[in-house]
Amino acid sequence: MPSNEGSSNSGPGDFSYKGSGTNSKGNHWCSRDYPSAPYKNSYHYSNTDGSYYYKNPNGSTYHNDGKGGSTYTPPPGK
Repeated sequence: MPSNEGSSNSGPGDFSYKGSGTNSKGNHWCSRDYPSAPYKNSYHYSNTDGSYYYKNPNGSTYHNDGKGGSTYTPPPGK
């Protein structure tokens, strides 16, 4: 079983896992902390209907509705 603690040197720098899990509807979520990133808390979730959402450490977001539509929001100031 994976640990809730971890790190990586890819992307915007080292991160630590804040937590992950699955809610009562079967939707998965994961949260990470990037201490050196502009937006320290990053997370994603993926839903049983095929949709998913990412909030990235640079402040950008990406949402896919699972039906062919998607929305990307660039980092603030871009």
